[in-house]
Amino acid sequence: MAILLGSIADDYTGASDLANTLTKNGLRTVQTVGIPDPSLALPDVDAVVVSLKIRSVPASDAIAAAASAERWLRQRGAGHVLYKICSTFDSTDAGNIGPVTEALSEAAGGGVVLVTPAFPETGRTVYLGHLFVGGQPLNESPLRDHPLNPMHDANLVRVLTRQSRNAVGLIDLTTIAAGPGAVKARLDALSTAGITAVIADAIFERDLETLGEVALETPVSTGASGLGLGLARALVRSGRKSSGAATTADAIRPVGGLSAIVAGSCSKATLHQLDIAERSMPVLRLDPERLLAGPQEIAAAISWAGDRISAGPVVIAASAAPETVSRLQSLHGREASGHAIETATSIITAELVERGVRRLVVAGGETSGAAVDRLAIPAFLIGPEIAPGVPVLRTVGNAQGDMLLALKSGNFGGEDFFTAALAMMH
Repeated sequence: MAILLGSIADDYTGASDLANTLTKNGLRTVQTVGIPDPSLALPDVDAVVVSLKIRSVPASDAIAAAASAERWLRQRGAGHVLYKICSTFDSTDAGNIGPVTEALSEAAGGGVVLVTPAFPETGRTVYLGHLFVGGQPLNESPLRDHPLNPMHDANLVRVLTRQSRNAVGLIDLTTIAAGPGAVKARLDALSTAGITAVIADAIFERDLETLGEVALETPVSTGASGLGLGLARALVRSGRKSSGAATTADAIRPVGGLSAIVAGSCSKATLHQLDIAERSMPVLRLDPERLLAGPQEIAAAISWAGDRISAGPVVIAASAAPETVSRLQSLHGREASGHAIETATSIITAELVERGVRRLVVAGGETSGAAVDRLAIPAFLIGPEIAPGVPVLRTVGNAQGDMLLALKSGNFGGEDFFTAALAMMH
């Protein structure tokens, strides 16, 4: 299997977001969970998205995991590798966007790396190096309260500089609007000045198409799914891939079984989606304090679900308001409290699958990663889009048999996302 485009995603929901974008823009795509075992038979595809869980781990661990994935992708023909990050640039001053970008660039022989989290379809735009979320500067948006990576600076040149060894530059919207030639000339000038990573503005899809065309001529880029859109369209235009959307029909063949929703995201969007879901299905809201205290809350949740799930879908949520999350973190520490909740929700998810759940929706990046890891799902086929950035996923090589999943980043989807997702799974 020789692939046209490789990607390394820093979390699982982001990986499915990117795989969805590549599929919609004409590339046959598969999402793997880590580097696949050699015995796993993958379909013939144009692009592979390797899902990793490296957004919030120590930078050295993230670099090692990304480097292994990059070697695997290059061995399968990938001429370009996109390091897929969150469209809200989730990271801390210790990384991991800067360190991984630099490591991937050095492995590919150096050069300037284009970096942009812009994805206008989901309200993420970059202007003069500043990231906006739905028209608000990043540091004034709800993302400033992210439980793991609170974002207090919208200036991405500053953010990336703080976590990088080398200098960071900017390609502004005026240059991008002038076309690929102008962007290449600016990159050359910045490279001569010693710049190794460049934040690129993007407001419209045409900006992403320009950036994708330029990035495709380099070995590495870093960005959200919007940059994936630009890369996919550049590949189609180049004639290396025929135009037209890749088929998603095979991914949604019926699987039967029971259905459930597990939520760990504490985003404002997910909290509202839970309120809406409660109108049509039973919702159990877990007590985060009790989750941290011992296994009793987990056992009670499994028992609660067992009494109801045969009658229809159930929702189990560890999501909490920002003030509750802050209190937990102050008492138990950010990493400890986050790990405990991820572990609890993954145990509950595995028990639900053991009881016959084959259609599963998971809300939250860290929650999704923990659940997929515990289920040991090796790969996914990409199905139709439920909401921007969230496709239906069909398991490949799964020990539990065929399942349909949706892995939702906390901020994605409309208010009726949960019912809409289950309606697309049969």
